[in-house]
Amino acid sequence: MKIRANGIDIEVEDTGTGPAVLLIMGLGMQLVAWPPEMVQALVDAGFRVIRLDNRDIGLSDKFDHLGHPNIVWESIKYKLGLSVKAPYSLQDMATDALAVLDVLGVSQAHVVGVSMGGMIAQRVALAAPGRVLSLTSIMSSSGARGLPQARPHVMRVLMSRPKGKDPASVLTHYVRLFKAIGSPGFPVDDAVLRERIAVGVKRGFHPAGTVRQMVAIAADSRRAAELKALRLPTLVLHGKADPLVPFACGEDTARRIPGARLIGIEGMGHDLPPGVVQRLLEPLIPHLKAAGAVQ
Repeated sequence: MKIRANGIDIEVEDTGTGPAVLLIMGLGMQLVAWPPEMVQALVDAGFRVIRLDNRDIGLSDKFDHLGHPNIVWESIKYKLGLSVKAPYSLQDMATDALAVLDVLGVSQAHVVGVSMGGMIAQRVALAAPGRVLSLTSIMSSSGARGLPQARPHVMRVLMSRPKGKDPASVLTHYVRLFKAIGSPGFPVDDAVLRERIAVGVKRGFHPAGTVRQMVAIAADSRRAAELKALRLPTLVLHGKADPLVPFACGEDTARRIPGARLIGIEGMGHDLPPGVVQRLLEPLIPHLKAAGAVQ
């Protein structure tokens, strides 16, 4: 369903009853990228699961009127330690998420984010700690400078474009990307991978939005120093074989958030295949159930 929140239209899926769990997806990814078995497991555990398409992606409002950033130039500025200019910020995206909760009448929620979604989840917790029952940051980062970067071959694939705009070319591009960032310990059959990716490709493909989101990540330079202010149950889950956001980034995030619990998963890369989902749910559901209301 589409709802009006923070002055824009945001596509939302709201499933189940009980304490709310807000799931925030990563760079360029839509709400359908959350594996159905993960959503169902949370519903079966007694939670209300809320997913959204982040702004500029999927069925939510697009921001093409803000222009197309020069990703090469902004990347150079980031590497030089210069200020990066983004069309909108991760804080804006966190405000979108909080506004979705407002419209749905949810006063408090567990917030779970993957990759860029983990960064947005951190921003949600910093902006409104009283509304966050617990924080879970999966395969994400504090954004601190000096952390290990993605492997060169992964960045080459990430920065490349499909050979054409037709669905087949786009699908082939994403299959190549997910093979590059995938979990070596949890291989996925090619047919299954293509089928899952095809769902998102058919639903929406907006590469300009991905670029704007990427620049928003680079521009969020102060978050790492702010995380020490958080005082809420925090779980950091990260793959030890992540080639896009290395495990050291998860270690850093957990170190910066007081009391955070870090769990590293052997063989997990930067994706959510069935085996990884099961490994994530094992600590995630108890973490959510144990987290009481924030004082």
